[in-house]
Amino acid sequence: MNDEINKETEEQLLAEPKPQVEEQFLAESKLQAEEQLLAEPTSQTEEKAPCATMPHYAGFWMRCWAYLLDLIVIGSISRLVVYPLLRAMDVDITSGGMFAPVNIATAAVFYLYFIIFTKCWGQTVGKMVFGLKVISLKDPQLSWPTVLVRELLGRYITSTIFILYVLIAFLSKKQGVHDLFADTTVIHENSLAIQQTPAYS
Repeated sequence: MNDEINKETEEQLLAEPKPQVEEQFLAESKLQAEEQLLAEPTSQTEEKAPCATMPHYAGFWMRCWAYLLDLIVIGSISRLVVYPLLRAMDVDITSGGMFAPVNIATAAVFYLYFIIFTKCWGQTVGKMVFGLKVISLKDPQLSWPTVLVRELLGRYITSTIFILYVLIAFLSKKQGVHDLFADTTVIHENSLAIQQTPAYS
């Protein structure tokens, strides 16, 4: 009889710590789960939050290649459209005076090309190929006055005194004279997309 009582007592003593161990294990597991739940949104937010970066200004050589490509496009338009029209109208296309019809027509094509493409798309064909875009430093969109100042007055000066184009290589925002007049600059288009993506704080 005593042996049976002792055996039951030993079994009770061995059985009593188990609930305490199980409760402690469950409490620790619950605490760890809560810590993971609290940590997961933060890590997800950090992964999704894009880095706010400064715009990547287009340098001298990149803009130079884009401009040369634009000159090829403009020259092609003149040869395929302007010259045949002038010939059809019996206009002399060999005269070399500043105000000769052929020079006026080609100049109109030159300036209209830059004005229309810059206002409508913010980039010419050359800039599209090289992933560049004109932006205003003070307005969210390019306005007509800004485009006209940049592509008429500024473009005329830089086309007349081409050495001024080199200023792009030395200014912090890579601006040419035409950019300084209009308060614009040229950036890489992919950096504009990064900037427009909202960043989490």
